[in-house]
Amino acid sequence: MTAAPTGAMTTMSRMVIGALRLKLAVFGATSLKDKRRAVKSLKDRLTGRFNVSVAEVGSLDHRQQAEVAVVVVGNDQRFVESCLDTIVDYVRQDPVASLVDYESELF
Repeated sequence: MTAAPTGAMTTMSRMVIGALRLKLAVFGATSLKDKRRAVKSLKDRLTGRFNVSVAEVGSLDHRQQAEVAVVVVGNDQRFVESCLDTIVDYVRQDPVASLVDYESELF
């Protein structure tokens, strides 16, 4: 951690980080290319709709499985929790990728 420059504000705002790990099944994928296309589409939609960071983090070589991490940062814990819950509901309704399991964490 670095020291604040002279004359700078010494109080810091509260920062809440919410992380979500989604385990997905992509039953319609007949190849890794199909799966990656479906996952990229979901990642792009999540990023655009919710202004979050998204990355594929697991099951990279499995044709019909995917693990995706979603991270949101805010200054209000209730907002971050609500955003993560909304994302889970959104993914549940996805026509291509089926939500198998998820876990969330706040930092």
